[in-house]
Amino acid sequence: MVNAIEQSAEEKMKKSVESLKNNLAKVRTGRAHTGLLDQVSVDYYGSQVSISQVANITLLDARTISVKPYESNMAAPIEKAIRDSDLGLNPAAMGDLIRVPMPMLTEERRKDLIKIVRSETEDARVAVRNIRRDANNEFKKLLKDKEISEDDNRRAEEAIQKLTDKYIAEMDKILEVKEKDLMEV
Repeated sequence: MVNAIEQSAEEKMKKSVESLKNNLAKVRTGRAHTGLLDQVSVDYYGSQVSISQVANITLLDARTISVKPYESNMAAPIEKAIRDSDLGLNPAAMGDLIRVPMPMLTEERRKDLIKIVRSETEDARVAVRNIRRDANNEFKKLLKDKEISEDDNRRAEEAIQKLTDKYIAEMDKILEVKEKDLMEV
């Protein structure tokens, strides 16, 4: 029973780390990245869908994303959706091809992005700590119901704390790499 709780907590912590990696991948550095447009949605016949569902997204070069709509009448709505997103991008349509150049990051924008990255990382740390708290509460409930001994409870809480420390350290490494990437000119 204790092992099941520990395994469940570890799986949830791994998912928190993966979620952090995915969220940080969306934060724009100076380089173009097709995943950057993943969170941008466009109105497609009355419903909001991801741009990747209505267009082919590729890289033209290291600093330019190319968006080619599957239907030519979708070019204008896609261009508007990218422009209206909070990514600070300025797409340019050339026929039915939309070019999205990546502007150089200013020092001020880099610092703003670092704040965002740190906030995302802190949210992920809080998620891991909440998982630890939930697991410890389950251990306390087992102890209260006399299903495990106090020694088992203490060992289980120590194991969960080690997992928590491990995953928070992993998140800190991810944050450090992303900050270095953002500050690179």
